[in-house]
Amino acid sequence: MEDPTSQDPHSLKLLQKHNELPPSPPDTDDNASNRSIPSEGDDIPLPPPSTEPTNILEVDKNTPDSHVPRDPRLIRLTGVHPFNVEPPLSALFNEGFLTSPELFYVRNHGPVPKVRDEDIPNWEFSIEGLVHQRMTINLRQLMADYEQITCPVTLVCAGNRRKEQNQVRKSKGFSWGPAGVSTALFTGIAMADVIKKARPKRGARFVCMEGADKLPNGYYGTSVKLNWVLDPNRAMMLAYKMNGEMLRPDHGRPLRAVIPGQIGGRSVKWLKKLIVTSAPSDNWYHIYDNRVLPTMVSPEESAKDPQWWTDDRYTIYDLSTNSAIAYPAHEEQVCLVNGPERYRVQGYAYGGGGRRVTRVELSVDKGRTWRLADIDYAEDRYRKAERNIYGSRLDMSWRESCFCWCFWSLDIPVSQLEAAKDVLVRAMDESMNIQPRDMYWSVLGMMNNPWFRITISKEGDFLTFEHPTQPALIPGGWMERVNKVGGNLANGYWGEKIGSEDAEELVKEVIKEVPMTKKDFQKTVTIDELRKHDNEQAPWFVVNGEVYDGTAFMKEHPGGAQSIVSAAGLDSTDEFMAIHSETAKGMMPGYHIGTLDEASKRSLNEGEAQGVASDPNVSRPTFLESRAWNKAVLHARKILSWDSRLFTYKLDHEGQLLGLPIGQHLMIRLRDPVTRDAIIRSYTPISETSKKGYVDVLIKVYFDHGEVKGGKMTKAMEALPIGHGVDFKGPIGKFEYCGKGACLVNGNRRLVKKFAMICGGSGITPIFQVFRAIMNDPDDVTRCTVLDGNRLVEDILCKQEMDALCQGKTDKGMVIHTLTKAPKEWNGLRGRIDGNLVREHCHRDDDTMVLICGPEALEKSVHMALKEQGWRDEQLLFF
Repeated sequence: MEDPTSQDPHSLKLLQKHNELPPSPPDTDDNASNRSIPSEGDDIPLPPPSTEPTNILEVDKNTPDSHVPRDPRLIRLTGVHPFNVEPPLSALFNEGFLTSPELFYVRNHGPVPKVRDEDIPNWEFSIEGLVHQRMTINLRQLMADYEQITCPVTLVCAGNRRKEQNQVRKSKGFSWGPAGVSTALFTGIAMADVIKKARPKRGARFVCMEGADKLPNGYYGTSVKLNWVLDPNRAMMLAYKMNGEMLRPDHGRPLRAVIPGQIGGRSVKWLKKLIVTSAPSDNWYHIYDNRVLPTMVSPEESAKDPQWWTDDRYTIYDLSTNSAIAYPAHEEQVCLVNGPERYRVQGYAYGGGGRRVTRVELSVDKGRTWRLADIDYAEDRYRKAERNIYGSRLDMSWRESCFCWCFWSLDIPVSQLEAAKDVLVRAMDESMNIQPRDMYWSVLGMMNNPWFRITISKEGDFLTFEHPTQPALIPGGWMERVNKVGGNLANGYWGEKIGSEDAEELVKEVIKEVPMTKKDFQKTVTIDELRKHDNEQAPWFVVNGEVYDGTAFMKEHPGGAQSIVSAAGLDSTDEFMAIHSETAKGMMPGYHIGTLDEASKRSLNEGEAQGVASDPNVSRPTFLESRAWNKAVLHARKILSWDSRLFTYKLDHEGQLLGLPIGQHLMIRLRDPVTRDAIIRSYTPISETSKKGYVDVLIKVYFDHGEVKGGKMTKAMEALPIGHGVDFKGPIGKFEYCGKGACLVNGNRRLVKKFAMICGGSGITPIFQVFRAIMNDPDDVTRCTVLDGNRLVEDILCKQEMDALCQGKTDKGMVIHTLTKAPKEWNGLRGRIDGNLVREHCHRDDDTMVLICGPEALEKSVHMALKEQGWRDEQLLFF
């Protein structure tokens, strides 16, 4: 129960300030913070910089939308097609009050109608039904014969924040995050102008709208009430411009309805008909979409009894009051040591039906007490401007309805965030409609608007914030984490037990910890001692605050001595815990030499001794750094087969080299969506080492199969949206090919005349790098034989590239494929890579080295076969 008498000084100050304001509409709050809206006295907010996409994305080329250029940053919610997307929340918020067309959310039910530029002026729509004068109007006439107006309007999909409902119980809808909302300046005419000219008949009560998008159940259509259309305060429009430019294809080019204050599904795109009727629309999409059925109606019940869908009481029109937190962003971290004393929490809020959001409140004690946020009503700046814009009249000075979102902010002491478990936000409109604490689940998962909650966890000297979900199939969020450990999200306490309240306990699996320190060994190590051992002569490193000496293990380390040297003098907790097995952890007591003192731990967290990435403002010639993580951006994803993907990451600048020697690997780091632990894996890119600006990484995605869990890293990589950042570090590895038979193994130079290369699955990637370097160098006479084992033909990676390298050079290189499940027409070998195959193609001599990379079972069997044939361990290199 919240305590209304316990308010913070900031809220009391706001209360006093608001007492001086007139009723709706109040003046804009001049002290509110908004990163892109002009302050008092400036002109009206104008659209953010916009660059219209010109390229057809690879993923759209084989769809009916192959004519529509799109922004790759948008997150796809329904796969490749139809196109339903939202922008990343931070990108949306950073654009400010108005949203660029390329980041504006999109809800399409099917293919986008193709409209040529030359056909736009003659685009026709009709007004028919219960009218005295049926009319057909083209866009040229609409622009010439009617007054042109412009209004700022926020559109919101009724499914905004639906993924939160899907975490509680799967609805029939796909998983929108909190960014199914956008705002633009729409230019066109008042819908009332053409309806009045058609003169509705007695008994007319509704205006039905129909678009040009042909769908499985007919054209998309819906309806609104006629008296709403005729009410100028409702501001319903027929729009052909968005932010001053003609509508783009995904947004209804060339003409759409704009229904402010109501769900986005009422704003019909590609408008072709206005039909005046005595009853609501009988369109399939009006009946079976955009409704909130009673919460006790299950998907099965709704399918059995169609009367649930025809009851107009459950139809959605006005938006519900809603809000969300944009900053802190999901997985954002705040340092507690030498960091800022206050953090500015920021987000958006909106109301429905033209009602103003009158307050936004935040709580850091689970709703016991609340404090008022500052609100910036950017929409009000347009009311003060009586001017023309985009060839039309800015139709705002007389209107008191509020049809746009507002941005809010509140500075909270970091010390209070440190003591809190979460931050809650709720909004209220001028009709006292307030966001509820608890979710109202329904079959379609629409109008989700409970308090928006982000959690706070403390990890060392950092606070980490976690949003409830991530959109689409992107993993992450505290709701998913609670589900995974057995929490009940519907227990009224976010899946937690609070105090003595009767709520279900979280069930967590007890994990047996492997001891990594010497028993009863106590020795304190200072930061100065650690710094003296940040070199390859005596590399000390830190894991979980404990100090280890890696000197004795440098030669035997499977990842090569460089892995240990790169960690020298640094906190390597993330890398070690993410990569190493329980066996490796069990070896650690033998290398344990002490514990860092508290001051030294703080120094590491502050970065005094920790590897810090280079200044991003300095243009580095190479991207990778062995002692620091650097962030690349996912630029493209190419599907090669059902489980094989080629990811292209963009480096810092177009002229930058990756900086990875041939045969070496890099580390990629992501966060586990459930535990938020680091997931770190080593990969060998397949792009040329001379490629600039980008790097290509080929992987196989290990999906879940029934109860068998797939690969954490590959599933996380598969789920990442284009434009997402990924951490890279390197080089690592004990092998490097220097050219012309020369190579380095753990820093020792070797000269070979022949390589036998054995691989399976994605283990081809380091083999491919070495093989390509040799085959492309006409002066390199080293001979190579590659044995590549897979299950199916489609599992063979880099086959075309390998075959092309061998063309005309069979005396220098040979690639042999064998399949365990080969089709009848397969002409290659069949079966696994076994001792007989190894014996036939790997002839032992002192000038040959065997390179091996593949699944653990393959590496073990090959190792045994080679040892039986008399190969020495120093002749074998396992990547």
